[in-house]
Amino acid sequence: MSFAHPEYLISPQALADKLGNDNLRLFDVSFYLKPNPKGGMIPTSGQAVYDKEHIPGAAFLNQYDQLTDKNSPVGFTRLPDDELIQAFADAGIGEDSDVVFYSTSMTMWSTRAWWLLNYCGHKKAAILDGGLKAWKAAGLELSTEPASYSATEWTTAALGQHFVDKEDVVAAIDNASICTVNALSPEVYAGTGDHHYGRRGHIPNSINVYYDTLLEDEKFRSPEEIKQSLSDAGLLDDRPVIAYCGGGISATIDAFACLMSGKEDVAVYDGSMGEWVRDTSLPLVEGSEP
Repeated sequence: MSFAHPEYLISPQALADKLGNDNLRLFDVSFYLKPNPKGGMIPTSGQAVYDKEHIPGAAFLNQYDQLTDKNSPVGFTRLPDDELIQAFADAGIGEDSDVVFYSTSMTMWSTRAWWLLNYCGHKKAAILDGGLKAWKAAGLELSTEPASYSATEWTTAALGQHFVDKEDVVAAIDNASICTVNALSPEVYAGTGDHHYGRRGHIPNSINVYYDTLLEDEKFRSPEEIKQSLSDAGLLDDRPVIAYCGGGISATIDAFACLMSGKEDVAVYDGSMGEWVRDTSLPLVEGSEP
């Protein structure tokens, strides 16, 4: 069995074979998360790790500085559409570029960048399965030489249906024909433990598929395992899927896995819990049941 879209992942050796290609655009998109005592997480750029070692020819793409709407009170909210497309063009990604994203930390940063680019209509992108750790395990070359790409221009952009807003999620609460999935840990979903986003629990009637269960050592599990997990949770049936998390990052793991498995009708709630908890009129449910 294989994924419906195996081209969304690239192995270290396959990427090594592409290095030096004029059309390749390779980016380290890493961030690191530290718990915030007031709730949520504090993101830190992976630039320092990139400076110490990276895949030869890779540029660093700072997802907060370059792809995030600073006017939003919710961290990592995507830029308005035109600005997002321009940001990718400014980073050197052309409409026909062969793009690969990788992370030195967690795979979710690669899938987030991929999800944003795919939303903009770019269909030639992949993530390095296992990130820099897998690259190093394969004994492949590293570099400290910084790289960058010349800005490009896009002439067309066919935006996808990759995101929903708060109102869409509110409408989905009592709509059994939509499957809403929380990608956070079972403890955060249930509202137990120390970590939360200011208010505990999950959006009513949302199920829990912890993003980390779809990975092993930051690599995606086999197609058989992922399809079984998604099918068991009902994510591959005929209903549209809305994935959410704390800030629209780890939800892209669940969404990416659905898309790889052939589930096309899947979207991410970009504001996620970071936005939801700010409106105290919006309900949350504690416990392990939807």
